[in-house]
Amino acid sequence: MSATKGGLVIFTANSNPSSRELGKRIAERLGVELGKVQVYQEANRETRVQIQESVRGKDVFIIQTVSKDVNTTIMELLIMVYACRTSCAHNIIGVIPYFPYSKQSKMRKRGSIVSKLLASMMCKAGLTHLITMDLHQKEIQGFFNIPVDNLRASPFLLQYIQEEIPDYRNAVIVAKSPASAKRAQSFAERLRLGIAVIHGEAQDAESDLVDGRHSPPTVKNVAAIHPSLEIPCEHLSYLVKICPSWLVLLDDIYIVLNSHCFFFVLITVLIPKEKPPITVVGDVGGRIAIIVDDIIDDVDSFLAAAETLKERGAYKIFVMATHGILSSDAPRLIEESAIDEVVVTNTIPHEIQKLQCPKIKTVDISMILSEAIRRIHNGESMSYLFRNIGLDD
Repeated sequence: MSATKGGLVIFTANSNPSSRELGKRIAERLGVELGKVQVYQEANRETRVQIQESVRGKDVFIIQTVSKDVNTTIMELLIMVYACRTSCAHNIIGVIPYFPYSKQSKMRKRGSIVSKLLASMMCKAGLTHLITMDLHQKEIQGFFNIPVDNLRASPFLLQYIQEEIPDYRNAVIVAKSPASAKRAQSFAERLRLGIAVIHGEAQDAESDLVDGRHSPPTVKNVAAIHPSLEIPCEHLSYLVKICPSWLVLLDDIYIVLNSHCFFFVLITVLIPKEKPPITVVGDVGGRIAIIVDDIIDDVDSFLAAAETLKERGAYKIFVMATHGILSSDAPRLIEESAIDEVVVTNTIPHEIQKLQCPKIKTVDISMILSEAIRRIHNGESMSYLFRNIGLDD
């Protein structure tokens, strides 16, 4: 790695000591010391930031990892960005490996697109550039009116597979749902392995089911033939008999036609569609199953996938994910499950979770973050960091 020019300052905005480790690693790789700043919570839980060195005319990189208290994390970042802006910093670049609220990037019922709000707040505070990693939805980049570099962790996870799994050639890359099949395909192509997809499991909470756009609709005991008229379903057959017409059945819509008028009779009493049985598309018998995803937080879907793969004959099960949030009792559940190992990067601190579950392993991604910082500061191209990256990562 080449040396950086002068005028570079690196701060860590997180007041949590365990979250400063990534900043220290990046600073060591760049051959600089972390900037002097105090970030703390006052007695009334207000966040206070005091920058203790000059940043006038300099490129300031603020590294912020997401702690358990995500809202405090956001306020620390915003206040520090604004403090640097009012101190006349030349550029203020946020290094946020895991972008918080990234799962709330679509409208749900009467909710809001929170990641859009967060992007607007960061830009308004004074951020001029953002470095992040494996956004949950790539469309989040469009929420910003500043440059966004969305780095990828897949090269590091692929390297772990090749170096730490001796018989990985006998592995198959698994997508735990059809929605993650593209990511699994990207991993499989670069490792030259087969792919398997688990189909038929329960819908995730962020599916279209939660905002009413999924069938079947709410069960009612009436059938409507006009917005102002509803009739009991038991009388529908009588309606058909008295109508001198013919009946066409298209899915759940009866179209009743005669010489004088026509009615669209929508049957709202539907038999709820049964969830298809869980099936595995692809051969996993006698193989190592490697489940890939971008985030592992609530582990229920991963545990269900592991049980299914065990039943289909997989003899080892690995889970690879970029962001290891691992909330609540996830470490305990993993330790008691059929999963042999969970591999995540250090975009989010998880030292406590590792103490609770030895199955959790960490891959260091400080190298790519430090190289991104160096290239941005020196005005060099970023395309080198995206070599051999699949479009579906």
